[in-house]
Amino acid sequence: MYIQQFFVEGLAHFSYLVGGNQYCAIIDPRRDVDIYIKTAKDLELKITHIIETHLHADFVSGHPDLKELTGAEIYAPKAGNCRFEHRAVAEGDSFEIEDMEFKVLETGGHTPEHVSCVVTDRSRGEEPVAVFTGDALFVGDVGRPDLFPGRAEELASMLYDNIHQKLLKLPDFCEVYPAHGTGSLCGRAMGAKRSSTIGYERRYNTALQHKTKEAFKNSLLAGMPEVPDHFSRCSAINSKGPDLVKDLPEVKALEPEEFRRLKNDGHLVVDLRDYTAFGGGHIPGAYHLDLAGNFSTFAGWVLPPDVSLLLVGNTEEEIYQATVQLRRVGLDQVIGYLEGGIHAWAINAFPLEYLFQMSVQNLKERLERREDLVILDTRGKREWDEFHIEGSVHIPAPDCRTRYQEVETKKPVAIFCKTAHRSSLAASILKQHGFTNLGVVTGGMTAWQAAGYL
Repeated sequence: MYIQQFFVEGLAHFSYLVGGNQYCAIIDPRRDVDIYIKTAKDLELKITHIIETHLHADFVSGHPDLKELTGAEIYAPKAGNCRFEHRAVAEGDSFEIEDMEFKVLETGGHTPEHVSCVVTDRSRGEEPVAVFTGDALFVGDVGRPDLFPGRAEELASMLYDNIHQKLLKLPDFCEVYPAHGTGSLCGRAMGAKRSSTIGYERRYNTALQHKTKEAFKNSLLAGMPEVPDHFSRCSAINSKGPDLVKDLPEVKALEPEEFRRLKNDGHLVVDLRDYTAFGGGHIPGAYHLDLAGNFSTFAGWVLPPDVSLLLVGNTEEEIYQATVQLRRVGLDQVIGYLEGGIHAWAINAFPLEYLFQMSVQNLKERLERREDLVILDTRGKREWDEFHIEGSVHIPAPDCRTRYQEVETKKPVAIFCKTAHRSSLAASILKQHGFTNLGVVTGGMTAWQAAGYL
């Protein structure tokens, strides 16, 4: 039995190849599936099974593309009522790949239809050696149960029962392979390790130390991070079956004049460059989503899914990477990019706007002079609760789309986040609503603390 884990930055998503001597399964595949095709080829294995533990909320799955390319059968939870061709599996079902038995456990709670796959390698023994837990059990945490309005209590209770009555009944040496790690919004406090064992999680997973179901639920439902907009959209796409990537629009290089025409026709501009480059000159009305930040998550969160997108980057490789990441969160309408980048736009004398970059030293001096300005903190609630500058206004960056009226327009606004990625995104949104006197604090709260301004 061979297991290979694949990791997607930003989404903090794990997928797996589980193989024998000739055949293999892919578990919870990402949408850009070439990596699985290449790995299986390198290992001289044929992909015969595609397994989905649940209808993923934070990304669009690659099961249709993988089936199209390999002919493998898709296994998905029966309770998901999926509308694509698949084999529906439920509690107690099993199937084999060579000497490996895959047994299905229903482990709903993060989502109602969730399953886990317990694998026994009979070439070595008769006890389970690995369990692929999807988003039910993580390293150091469990899946969040609050993604379905009005069902959080019910799902938290379900999750407790399924973990304690099923997963924790597995042998202590059974290896745990989750679908996400630290940085994912599918949980709250995942560990940095990328796999674990049942015994280790039983002993050290904080969420499993509660003595009663009620204590587990109370802890789990308190202080969860915000739910991004695209979570419900991705679940629906995965249930229906995503469009094949080969059928998506071709992303074309656009001369500045054509790019401007499409922008004026209502297509949205997304600038991928570093926040300092965006501040130095950008196309009016553009969203700023720094490719070096948590691009997929925040793109899925703030960009409308029903509008075509135009990209601005520095290189064709950046455009390609951005397109892949946008498709991972169901933003399939990328139709083109600005050939020659912002330089080509500028030399055609097309309009540019700018965004002031403010150092932490400059902000500190202005505060000490008691200047009348707004400090806007665009981090998440947990970050805000840990520490914030006295007198600052808290609006998480994605919420600036709807809460911009809470920010005074007549005063200068200094915008914070942890580094500057989210604050620059927030600034681009505020600019769309008419704000002009904005400054992004370079380095954000990280720089503020490094300068000793605590």
